[in-house]
Amino acid sequence: MSQQPPRSGDDIRAAYLRFFEERGHMHLPSASLVPAGDPTLLLTSAGMVPFKPFYAGDETPPRTRVTTVQKCFRTTDIDEVGDRTHHTFFEMLGNFSFGDYFKREAVHWAWEFCTGVLGLAPERLWVTVHHSDDEARAIWRDEVGVPNERIISLGDRDNFWGPAGDEGACGPSSEIHFDRGEEHGPGTVPGDDTTRYIEIWNLVFPQFYQSKDGSRGPLPATGIDTGMGLERITAIMQGVGSAYETDLLRPIVAKVEELSGHAYGRDEETDFALRVVTEHARAASFLIGDGVVPSNEGRGYVLRRIVRRGIRFARKLGMEGRFYAPVAEVVIAKMGERYPELAQGRAFILRTLEAEEERFAEAIGLGMPVLEGFLAQGAQVAGRDAFLLYDTYGFPLELTQEVARERGLSVDVEGFAAEMEAQRERGRAAARFGGGRDVARAYEALGAGDSVFLGYDALEADPVVVGILTGEDFDTPADAVGAGEEADVVLDRTPFYAEGGGQVGDTGVIACAAGEGVVSDTQRPVGGFIAHRVRVVRGRLEVGAEVRASVDAERRLDIARNHTATHLLHGVLREVLGSHVRQAGSLVAPERLRFDFTHVSGVSREEQSRIEALVNERVRADHALTKREEAQREAVARGALAFFGERYGETVRTVQIGPDDAAVSFELCGGTHLDRTGQIGAFRLTGESSVGTGIRRIEAVTGRGADAWVDQRLAWLDEAAAALRAAPAEVPARIGALAAQAEEARRLSAAQARQSARQGAEALLAQAAEVAGVQVIAASTEAPSIEGLREVAGWLKDKLGTGVVALGAVLDGKPQLVVMVSDDLVARGIRAGDVVKAAAPAMGGGGGGRPQMAQAGGREPGKLPAALEAAVDAVRQKAG
Repeated sequence: MSQQPPRSGDDIRAAYLRFFEERGHMHLPSASLVPAGDPTLLLTSAGMVPFKPFYAGDETPPRTRVTTVQKCFRTTDIDEVGDRTHHTFFEMLGNFSFGDYFKREAVHWAWEFCTGVLGLAPERLWVTVHHSDDEARAIWRDEVGVPNERIISLGDRDNFWGPAGDEGACGPSSEIHFDRGEEHGPGTVPGDDTTRYIEIWNLVFPQFYQSKDGSRGPLPATGIDTGMGLERITAIMQGVGSAYETDLLRPIVAKVEELSGHAYGRDEETDFALRVVTEHARAASFLIGDGVVPSNEGRGYVLRRIVRRGIRFARKLGMEGRFYAPVAEVVIAKMGERYPELAQGRAFILRTLEAEEERFAEAIGLGMPVLEGFLAQGAQVAGRDAFLLYDTYGFPLELTQEVARERGLSVDVEGFAAEMEAQRERGRAAARFGGGRDVARAYEALGAGDSVFLGYDALEADPVVVGILTGEDFDTPADAVGAGEEADVVLDRTPFYAEGGGQVGDTGVIACAAGEGVVSDTQRPVGGFIAHRVRVVRGRLEVGAEVRASVDAERRLDIARNHTATHLLHGVLREVLGSHVRQAGSLVAPERLRFDFTHVSGVSREEQSRIEALVNERVRADHALTKREEAQREAVARGALAFFGERYGETVRTVQIGPDDAAVSFELCGGTHLDRTGQIGAFRLTGESSVGTGIRRIEAVTGRGADAWVDQRLAWLDEAAAALRAAPAEVPARIGALAAQAEEARRLSAAQARQSARQGAEALLAQAAEVAGVQVIAASTEAPSIEGLREVAGWLKDKLGTGVVALGAVLDGKPQLVVMVSDDLVARGIRAGDVVKAAAPAMGGGGGGRPQMAQAGGREPGKLPAALEAAVDAVRQKAG
């Protein structure tokens, strides 16, 4: 124990880890905010999330006692952030037991840390337990010595935790609360008053596994999952009212104060906005640092939502310019040493935030006129319209609601949700392997141990069939499978690589004297089991049979070429584009490779050429590959990179390309690789594209695939040369000449179209009519585009000198309306935006714009004449 209780956030964090390391706990680094291999969770929301497979018994933990400081993100409180207590991002101090100690040790250690290390007065600590947990109550009362009257029994809502996601470990919990004193509230016990009594530590006792249907069964072994929020306990130790006043967040608040010109602590409304910007800037920095980029779905939408909410509150502080990057700089400086992914990804974090600020400004400019049109139609924005704003213009639903509330209107949230679900349904694809706990139980029922993978050293083996699963979902154990049937076959040992780390599963043959099956895929559906999807083509395969398992060697070699090339590509991308590049997904197949990575702009042709040249340079260098098993901590400390979405144990496999003193790649990777880079043959970059905001994709081929790619393009060149009646070397010049001719033809055609439009405009000029003393032209016309429609309207306005022009056209099957008003009439109160807002609903649309010029779109082309009439009526009312 330290002589002086720790006060700073850094010291409290260090003291906690030291305390539990001294009690036999292994300190593991924080997992990513993106849960590895867990589709049931959007983001890591609690300290135990990375350990769900350990509690469920699906995987073996590196130690039975573990302690962490876990980055966490909870989406449920986004709209509450800005008050003194709610956060989206926070650090959770935790200690965990996987079948080792249980309630007694957890309770005693929690009390010892609170009173002994932190020096909290015992009389200010209260305890809550689940009403059914007599065991926990007895430990607190009889062993720790907490008076019975300070042990409060509560129900499921307060003292039962989990699961984290749709299914998983859960159990009763016990919480420690700190009494801040009567001056903070009138409550007499925890649960009555969350202002006076602050929960500082939650001890969860996982005893059950809850399935998706809500049923609970016992866990294979009981455990311990505890959590103490670092921000909250730091505020208590520093004697301040909230985390925003601690050394964890105060430097960030200070930067926002500097940028906004507002001081914290003078006005609650201003303080609320300062806290929103501070919290969301920190949270966004961590999300981007873990590879999340803004988008309109999933994690990307959470990021976009908090970034744009921060912008809205920054504007309330008068911060109109770009502000996220300088605030994020403070976050990175404050926390980059503890969380190196922030420092390593600094450039990417800053560029992503700047780009999102720019996109939001564009969204406001493009979407607000459309939203104005929807608001003009009635008391409620329809769900489909709110979804259009979200999907097309990037407007978060919350922004649409906020603007609507300011006008005294509402939004059809249920309709929006229905549109969102319809989109998800369209994009949803069901996985064939795996399927939750039902499949897990089927594998557990086999009674077989983990499959041993032999494929690093052999492509053939003579294993024994230890399990066969049949049925529509391959979750029904069987003793045998016959000709024409398909099943998942489990072997005690196998040379077949199961899909993982982006590498596809092996194919091949499993055969014996009694039968033969073709393996079409290999996966790891549960824990350590390796399943071979087999279609029996002869005889039958039976449990207990010794078989010959043979991997398709040529296909495996093609995959290895692409996998080793992927590692070379990753290293080159970081060299050419910057160290912010991080893998965001990959595919390693026999015929091609695909690599997704974080980068905010397109990769130029010059950069692509350099990337391809550098990869091929390292291929020709014929570097040796060194594969070894080592401790994860040691590998990461030596600079090994970890791939996106993978879960790593205490011991990992590393792949190094090149010598120790000049390695060109060093990564944690369980995939199969070549022995030397020269075996790749050649690398050809075949495509570069965007797959989302801040995520780029490179596709490439190697070896035989590269040869085929080059041959195909040479064939196309020969065909083009023959069609042009030119030599291959003359093809570019000949195509350039044809393109110039086509451009000249387009120019002449456009000039003729403008001339025709001008002649039509002259005819429209004669249709000018006086409306309440104002010259008005309101008519439908032919126009090639919205730009052409604006050009004609502008010409007519100039010819009128003073007046209003309302021109409509049907473009791509949708009605469009442009209104222009001369400056003198604007001064009289006739504004183009007002005319458009009055006219657009008549054609089922909306719009807006400036006083001199506005435009609108609609959904009903047959109602364009009615919209023009409405425009004339609006002018009449304004002029009258």
